[in-house]
Amino acid sequence: MQFQISATDGVPIYQQIVNQVRHLIAAGRLQPGEELLPIRSLADQLTVNPNTVARAYLELERAGVVTKRHGSGTYVSDAASPLPLREKLKVLRQRVDSLLVEADHLDIDLDAVLELLRERHETIHPEKRK
Repeated sequence: MQFQISATDGVPIYQQIVNQVRHLIAAGRLQPGEELLPIRSLADQLTVNPNTVARAYLELERAGVVTKRHGSGTYVSDAASPLPLREKLKVLRQRVDSLLVEADHLDIDLDAVLELLRERHETIHPEKRK
């Protein structure tokens, strides 16, 4: 599992972990039954407090995305994949929020952000050009 954490994007670090785990599941890069990194290992990898990772895992467990097996670890729940559309949109909503906060910090207006999204979409999906 590879995470990209930003202390400056306006989203709490534990929520970034939650969002990225959900994204990895939705993308099929984390499969049902697959074990997540232990809390301390992930905290060391991200250089964050283990309590931050523990909070993220607790949020994921409450949402039914992962299950904890006492003494064994934390695993992707069988019910976690595939994510329903509302969960996928929730992940995207949080990423859009981060993008808009960053654009605001850079003093870039919404029209420029939307144009950039259109350009990037056409670059990534040239077959969908109108």
